[in-house]
Amino acid sequence: MKALLLENVHSLATSLLENAGIEVETRTGALDEVELTHALRDVDLLGIRSTTQVSAAALEANPHLMAVGTFCIGTNQVDLEAAARLGIPVFNAPFSNTRSVVELAIAEIIVMARRLTEKDRALHGGIWDKQAKGSHEIRGRKLGIVGYGNIGSQLSVIAEMLGMEVYFYDTVDKLALGNARRCGSLEELLDIAETVTLHVDGREGNAGFFGPEQFARMRKRSLFLNLSRGFVVDYESLREHLLTGHIAGAAVDVFPNEPKSRGDAFTSPLQGLPNVVLTPHVGGSTEEAQEDIGRFVAGKLRDYVRLGTTTLAVNLPTLTLAQEPGKHRLTHVHLNTPGVMATVNNVFAEHEVNIDSQLLATRGRYGYVVSDISTDIAEDAMAAIQAMPETIRLRRIG
Repeated sequence: MKALLLENVHSLATSLLENAGIEVETRTGALDEVELTHALRDVDLLGIRSTTQVSAAALEANPHLMAVGTFCIGTNQVDLEAAARLGIPVFNAPFSNTRSVVELAIAEIIVMARRLTEKDRALHGGIWDKQAKGSHEIRGRKLGIVGYGNIGSQLSVIAEMLGMEVYFYDTVDKLALGNARRCGSLEELLDIAETVTLHVDGREGNAGFFGPEQFARMRKRSLFLNLSRGFVVDYESLREHLLTGHIAGAAVDVFPNEPKSRGDAFTSPLQGLPNVVLTPHVGGSTEEAQEDIGRFVAGKLRDYVRLGTTTLAVNLPTLTLAQEPGKHRLTHVHLNTPGVMATVNNVFAEHEVNIDSQLLATRGRYGYVVSDISTDIAEDAMAAIQAMPETIRLRRIG
């Protein structure tokens, strides 16, 4: 079995997979669709970060691929429906880099409030510009968080500890932590907040949702941060509002089009503007976060291969299988239609296959059943299940 890990996935992931008897190939950069399609020809497990796009075409050309791990929070770079249709679970790391992203957001709020980038640039240019004008504490400032998931909610707690007043808006009803106050709409939040930070997910519906209307509605001389997804913001509009002074500062870590590899050329309409902090998608790029992501996602890939466990898969039903397989374990991804289980178990009965235990989970159009079997399984029994019109993927472990 072979795994391909792209985009500088932490070495702990390599060690963990190799210790499980899996051959690992690593590459430092991302791959485009043609390169990825070719690279996957002899690969069973794929690991990526945020840049490589795993399209339906690449997956359909390599239906033997068993699982995909995104060594980051987001999964919008993978065609999740195409992967599910082929019985390929996709795993991510929804919690591992939360703290790192939050710390970057706090750091950037302070940097902008104190206009430290301009002070730094002046001193590097040999100019001593000591003055308090335009420099502010963040204590007492009103922070508006758009998206109150793992990152937004932890940012809420830490910002409040630093003395900020926290307001948040989320399309889903979320529990307010500490003294944070929920806003009924994005417009309400923009009317209140002096600093606005985006922490929304990568769903298609979020594309371009923050643009001219939202920037114009923000309070005069407010600060703006985007550490979520590049495509959710109209950066040309942000540039215009920075140039007019309506927005006093911005910090951006994500961009609509990001280079494939470290060292590649990069351009943005926000380059060269004062009090603008640009970082190359490093919100989760701390050694601590990357190590934990490597451990977490590689562990999910290993456990799927070894046990059939799909815990926290984002596109297929989830089953947690703590125990080791017995003599045989059959994993069966199938279309979630009535009668599938009866048909499978009839096949077992007809071939005198004794089931020790069986677990089933469903998710929308798909079902996943794992059967532990103590007797031998005839090949014609396997063939009969494989031939079922509902079968997507059948695998024997042990």
